Amino acid sequence: QVQLVESGGNLVQAGGSLRLSCAASGSIFSINAMGWYRQAPGKQRELVAAITTTGITSYADSAKSRFTIARDNAKNTVYMQMNSLKPEDTAVYYCNAKGFVYTCWGQGAQVTLSS
Repeated sequence: QVQLVESGGNLVQAGGSLRLSCAASGSIFSINAMGWYRQAPGKQRELVAAITTTGITSYADSAKSRFTIARDNAKNTVYMQMNSLKPEDTAVYYCNAKGFVYTCWGQGAQVTLSS
């Protein structure tokens, strides 16, 4: 079992920055990749960024050049630095961890942009 706890969600002005954190605990050795998804009101949950255990990253087109995902293996934590935030970035952001036979989700962190 893997447990994920997100933090860093907040209300921020458009153009601002925010950093989300996701701390993993439990059977962390079994994690193959971690990522951030988001779900805006009335929309489906979508992948924003992901990072493998070897550090390979991938981003949604909407996140490229603005968001950066990184991991601190010593702290079992994944971060996502979000810059140049836009009103359309408003959503609940979920941390995700994938193993060979499971997918785990955090409880979600609300990010709200004010114009």
